Amino acid sequence: MPTLCLIEDDPIMGESLADRFQLEGFELDWFRTGGEASHALEQRAYDVVVSDIRLPDLSGEDLFTALAARGRRRPPFLFVTAHGSLDRAVALLKQGAADYVTKPFDIAELVAKVRHAAGEPDSRDDTGEPPGVLGRSRAIRALEQQAPRIAARARTVLVTGESGSGKEVLARHLHQLAFPQGQAPFVAVNCGAIPETLIEAELFGHERGAYTGADRARRGHFEKADGGTLFLDEIAELSPALQVKLLRVLQDRRIRRLGGDAEIAVDLRLLCATHRDLRALVEQGRFREDLYYRIHVVHLRVPPLRDRPEDVLWLAERFLEAHARQQGGERHVLGVSARAALLGHAWPGNVRELHNRLERACVLTPHEVLTAADLFEDEAATSPLEAALPTLDAFVGEAERSYLKAVLARHGGRVGLAAATLGISRKTLWEKCRRHGLRTLE
Repeated sequence: MPTLCLIEDDPIMGESLADRFQLEGFELDWFRTGGEASHALEQRAYDVVVSDIRLPDLSGEDLFTALAARGRRRPPFLFVTAHGSLDRAVALLKQGAADYVTKPFDIAELVAKVRHAAGEPDSRDDTGEPPGVLGRSRAIRALEQQAPRIAARARTVLVTGESGSGKEVLARHLHQLAFPQGQAPFVAVNCGAIPETLIEAELFGHERGAYTGADRARRGHFEKADGGTLFLDEIAELSPALQVKLLRVLQDRRIRRLGGDAEIAVDLRLLCATHRDLRALVEQGRFREDLYYRIHVVHLRVPPLRDRPEDVLWLAERFLEAHARQQGGERHVLGVSARAALLGHAWPGNVRELHNRLERACVLTPHEVLTAADLFEDEAATSPLEAALPTLDAFVGEAERSYLKAVLARHGGRVGLAAATLGISRKTLWEKCRRHGLRTLE
């Protein structure tokens, strides 16, 4: 277990970093001043040091140079710096510092840098397990492998990704892992869908008479999620005033209803999600930096569906199964052209678009085998193979032809790029195109 010396005077950032490194398996000592850290570094051999450059008593730079002047062994140093101190961080690199990060930084990036400095492998690289409940792509398998550890230990998690990519699905998966008995509440709130005049009362509740129309006391979402999980989607849409209130709740684990005086303790896991770039919003002054670090203890990114094509058909099959169970009717199956069309589509609406297209096709299509035209209205007419279920040889041949055609179309007919995507040689792709009568630009 690597040992880490953390030197950070800001209580919110320090607590966030300490929580994350302990989740990652580090043995950690956290110091608020350079003097405390200097004494500890004299007494203990740490594997790596993470230090803010600006400290209340002496700078991280002074501590770094003083250790060298005393002839003491100096562990690898990583410095946390603001943009205004960037020149100093670069100068420290020239003096032997291991690395630096600039605020606002990504904690996962800092963890990777610390592991590298400590000579530890990055735990995110192991993705060789079979797929579970979220998908079969390498990126999704990596998320699934992290999920049990995070669900068992992390109380605050940030999930990012494009709209419709599956952030809430991942949040529900974490909740189910944390509460396998299924008794704990899961409360999902879209912060962008509630009017600004109502969202404070929705989140924190209100007492009777708190405002016009409040004829009775009402619990808010924080109280409803007590003992379970609160999922705040589109957290970037919160106003500055609500960001302050949320930060206070995260620090104290207590809320106060609108119009009330009593503080109410809440014990819950908070999962936050957004499709926005929070780091950019922090730099623009539109999202609080202290709240960013408080919710950024663990950051999980859900890739867009276009970046994980291995999940497309996997998800499609499960959507069709679920639709058949819900409707109690015969299950639809994907025909050759439907599969090729699904694999060739760019999915700007991500998983939500895939689900909606399949649901619409199941509702409107009277025949069992879905075609590309059922899913995409502008597609060509149904292949003759799909008038009935084809033989295996016919299906495999037509599927290969349709998929090759879709990949070539995505790359503008360029054989080199298409072959790289398919994982085959240019010669093999040429032969397959000739056999299937497909035209290329090379």
